[in-house]
Amino acid sequence: MSRYDAILCDGAVRSGKTLSMAVSFFAWAFSAFEEERFALCGKTAGSLRRNLLEPVLGLLGGCGFRWKDRVSRGCLEMEYRGRRNRFFLFGGRDEGSAALIQGMTLAGVLLDEAALMPRSFVEQALARCSRPGSRLWFNCNPEGPGHWLYQEWILRAEEKNACRLHFTMEDNPGLTEEIRRRYQALYSGQFYRRYVLGEWVQAQGLVYPMFDPEKHVAEPPAELGRFTIACDYGTINPTSMGLWGESEGIWYRVAEYYYDARKEGRPRTDEEHYRALCALAGDREVRRVVVDPSAASFIACIRRGGRFLPVPARNQVLNGIRAVASALQQGRLRFAPSCKGALMEFSQYVWEEGGGEDRPRKEQDHAMDEIRYFVATVMEADAPFFAAAVRRE
Repeated sequence: MSRYDAILCDGAVRSGKTLSMAVSFFAWAFSAFEEERFALCGKTAGSLRRNLLEPVLGLLGGCGFRWKDRVSRGCLEMEYRGRRNRFFLFGGRDEGSAALIQGMTLAGVLLDEAALMPRSFVEQALARCSRPGSRLWFNCNPEGPGHWLYQEWILRAEEKNACRLHFTMEDNPGLTEEIRRRYQALYSGQFYRRYVLGEWVQAQGLVYPMFDPEKHVAEPPAELGRFTIACDYGTINPTSMGLWGESEGIWYRVAEYYYDARKEGRPRTDEEHYRALCALAGDREVRRVVVDPSAASFIACIRRGGRFLPVPARNQVLNGIRAVASALQQGRLRFAPSCKGALMEFSQYVWEEGGGEDRPRKEQDHAMDEIRYFVATVMEADAPFFAAAVRRE
């Protein structure tokens, strides 16, 4: 383990990963450091105390650890065999939580239920670990496959020099066979895969449950026509553009431009996005560019360029979703394997819970908006009665 910069622990519920990770974290901290500061992070400080500290401190006390809980300071002052270290408690509830940990210098951080915390908080916590020999510890239950933690850390563990430990219920010696069978009987389908098998799958509420990679992902044919580009424009939020071409009544999303300013560390100007638009079109004869109607400055930039005709998109959200769903059901949409931004969002685009009305959650929706613009503005113009009702599942 000493050669890794990070430890990633994910898997099924009730698999023992939290306790295993916490005990290992404290043992590592005292074996490697003295008089250093560490961070313990949870969704809230209260949940961190309840879910992690209460069970682990009893075990540590039996092994000779001693501590003082400075509740008002949010700090545990701990001692073991003459060594002392301090562990600060933080809650990563929302985007503003990143300011709580900013400015600290740490020898290590343990993020309990990291998938439930905002990315800004997690990345700020990781940036605090600058002591030589410091290490990052993640513990979480799976979320959807488009979740940033899965995409940036789980799938890229080797690249980030991280050790991934995947837990199942069989790894928890405290669960009897009877209890394991009970959990296995509680869930089915996607819930079983997520909660029992510990897989990163979307559990519920997909806007496009009919999307099937086996059916809808395919290499485009060589002969395509009627090229069109659709665009959802963002400054801080991602900008998504899709190049579409038609063959025998089927529209193929041939290629994409997907720029995430937060991920890349800086926004791009309208002119930079326009150059990307030209690169996406290449030498193809693109008839029109369907653009987010609120992107007035980018529409003006396209007009100044003189190469493309910008067309403000039809932006009735629910009607557009019904149209996309119908196109998917009828097999009239295909996506090239290289369209990774769109394929990721299909697995993460869900309905908002509660609120009394149907509306998609405003997360992982930029390619989804662009695809909706294309279908509603281009495909429905070809077939005015194309849209069919789709049942929300």
